Amino acid sequence: MAMSTCDVVIPCRDEAAALPDVLRSVPEGWGVIVVDNGSVDGTADVARGLGARVVQESRAGYGAAVHAGVLAARAEFVAVIDGDASMQLTELVPMLDAVRSGAVTMSVGRRRPVGRGVWPWHARLGTHVLATWIRRRSAFPIHDLAPMRVCRRDDLLALDVEDRRFGYPLELMLRAARAGWTVQEVDVSYGRRAAGTRSKVSGSVRGTARVVQDFAKVLR
Repeated sequence: MAMSTCDVVIPCRDEAAALPDVLRSVPEGWGVIVVDNGSVDGTADVARGLGARVVQESRAGYGAAVHAGVLAARAEFVAVIDGDASMQLTELVPMLDAVRSGAVTMSVGRRRPVGRGVWPWHARLGTHVLATWIRRRSAFPIHDLAPMRVCRRDDLLALDVEDRRFGYPLELMLRAARAGWTVQEVDVSYGRRAAGTRSKVSGSVRGTARVVQDFAKVLR
């Protein structure tokens, strides 16, 4: 079997309804790793039926799912994207190109809503607060929480990110800054999630508050 150009890791919990849209346009030569993080809606079966490799991660948490997917990846480069169909795999391609060229160590996405009501106020506020923390602590010129990102797999593993909850992106950025990484932020389209799915973060004020708490733990 030929080695993938890039393995894209998609952490999922109950995203069966969204996966057909997510995997509709996988870039040519890319591998797909769906990490099933305790789904009860048949996410794993849907992913396999669509040609994705499925990894099971029993420990609940965004960081746990992402880390399991990165460990399972075999390509030189890895990408991460949410599994709710709010973002498009094709927009990872120019991000990969920037990393492959050596221009940057990691390319990350900055969400740009493509319609009204896509991004609830409490999620926008939480993102602003957390991105401000990242800029102050890392000096990286970013304004979002890297919901899409691409880097070399070995570089990522060498950072040894430990958080297994929603604090994972913050710890990743802080460790990357200490390691001397260069980071590029690019605009990516942010649309509505697939019908039948709900964000674990922005779907409620409580979810957003939980993320802020996880970030605060990383900053202690």
